[in-house]
Order: sequence, then C-alpha cells, then structure tokens
Amino acid sequence: MSAAVIEPRGRQLGRSVAAVVLGFFATAALSMAVDVVLHQTGVFPPWGQVMSDGLFALATAYRVAFTIAGGYLTARLAPDRPVRHALILGAIGTVAALIGAVATWNANLGPHWYPLALVLTAMPAVWAGGWLRARSAVPAR
Repeated sequence: MSAAVIEPRGRQLGRSVAAVVLGFFATAALSMAVDVVLHQTGVFPPWGQVMSDGLFALATAYRVAFTIAGGYLTARLAPDRPVRHALILGAIGTVAALIGAVATWNANLGPHWYPLALVLTAMPAVWAGGWLRARSAVPAR
C-alpha cells in the first residue's frame, strides 16, 4: 500500500494557483506568438487592417487548440482534481473573453461572431484539455 503525499494547505493552494496562472499565460502567449508569426509572414494582413472571416476562423481554430492545451497544462500541474482546475481556468478565460468582447464590440475590428466564439469555446476547450490529462493519468487496466 502506498502512502499519499500530504502537502500543507498553503503549499497546495500555491500549486493550484500556479497551475491556473501558468495555463492562462501559456494559452495567451501561444495565441499571441502565432498571431505575430502570421502577421509577419503575410498570412494575416498588417496590424490594424481588418481580416477576412476565413482568417478569423483560422485564428479561432488555433485559439481553441491552445485553450485545450492550456486546460491540459493546468490539469497536469494541479496538485489534485485536475478537471476542476481546468474549469477554473475556463471560468477565468470566459470572463476575460467576455470583457474583450464588450470592450471591442463597437470598434469595427472584425466580425461580431469572433469574440462570441472565444467566449463560447473557453469552457468546453479547457474541459477537453483537463479531461484528456485526467484520462491519460489513469493507469491502464
């Protein structure tokens, strides 16, 4: 029989917060890095010019993929309850995406479906990442 590792509550809370923060920043950093590369390589138009719906769909696709990865990372780093940690990340991401949608709604930066898609996909994407991590952590029978 193996003994469970018992951490002091403060240390466990610190690991929980770090897992969520790192998942959030990894998701944001990956998204911004790909944005920069796609602008610099001419796939996206120069900064400040409106993109086509197809390019916004591309941005949505890689943001969803990175959000899944962020959920996975958060779950991987969580001291316990990996999916719960991923969902906390999702709640924070949903609020951040909602604030962004409201702040830019009348700014003529692109189609209105794009910020709404980011709001609506945050929770399912982080859940998928958390679920993938939790599933991979279960020993095979």
